[in-house]
Amino acid sequence: MDVSAFDYDLPDPAIAQEPLEPRDAARLLRVPSLEDRRFSDLPELLDPGDLLVVNRARVRAARLRAHKDTGGALEVLLLRRLDDARWEALLRPARRVRAGTRFEVADRLAGRVLAAPRGGVAEVILEGASDVEQLVEEVGEVPLPPYIRRSLADPERYQTIFADRLGAAAAPTAGLHFTRELLDRLEAAGVRIASVELEVGLDTFRPIAAERLEDHRMHTERYHVPTATVEAVEETRRAGRRIVAVGTTVVRTLEAASGTGRLRAGEGATDLFITPGYVVRSVDALLTNFHAPRTTLVAMIAALVGPSWRIAYETALRRGYRFLSFGDAMLVEEFSPWR
Repeated sequence: MDVSAFDYDLPDPAIAQEPLEPRDAARLLRVPSLEDRRFSDLPELLDPGDLLVVNRARVRAARLRAHKDTGGALEVLLLRRLDDARWEALLRPARRVRAGTRFEVADRLAGRVLAAPRGGVAEVILEGASDVEQLVEEVGEVPLPPYIRRSLADPERYQTIFADRLGAAAAPTAGLHFTRELLDRLEAAGVRIASVELEVGLDTFRPIAAERLEDHRMHTERYHVPTATVEAVEETRRAGRRIVAVGTTVVRTLEAASGTGRLRAGEGATDLFITPGYVVRSVDALLTNFHAPRTTLVAMIAALVGPSWRIAYETALRRGYRFLSFGDAMLVEEFSPWR
């Protein structure tokens, strides 16, 4: 399938540059009805007994502003931790970086590049403290997507209220709309909350470089499904209620952990690429933001709702919805897989 099938025109003014306050003030487009609501209306749109599944991943302060031992500046963006010492990182600029290049961050954290970067990505070793993770949090910055050109007064605004499992390189943005007060109202309405963890990688948001969807190599992300979440899902299924995924990351996690036909608790890693023709069976509805053109995320939405994804996106643009990470959301209430 040609990747152009998942392209659309996204004007710059439609890309949200800052989050709304309060968080749940975002607009919410119901799909397929195309009714305009607010995210704060969610308790009215879900039924008692429905289960919301959220991603607890917390974004690491992964942007390290370093200088090389030769004196040049180097940005090291940590993508994922490989083991106690090694990390996969995106280096900028990478053109003159070689294997063995050393760098320092704030005179507190030292590092070394293990091999020449490929596509700007290389393995690095970080040194400087017994608890490198804690030191990274102290000297690093939370990375915002490149299309957001304004800094945040409060970096916590790029974390969800559920975020307590450090490791993601980007936020599971559908969860950014929740507030404590909204959770209280959902609980009062009989809606339950369960969680998973998927270490969101930056590749999730990158445009697909290949011309054919089949030629795209999906990145691997680690996930964890707690036993309590499996129990909550099974109880919800027995009661005939809906599993509502908060974000595409939750869909990938639940589908990957249900590979045997039944959701299983535990750790794992997945490179699952949900594209048209794939039938999602682990969830019944989806809360999600509006995604960038030609991305794996748009391909997933197309797999869930079929070619009519364009109608939803065109409607949202025409009605002035805000797009991407700090933008508005949609509630997909019915799946109509691509035929």
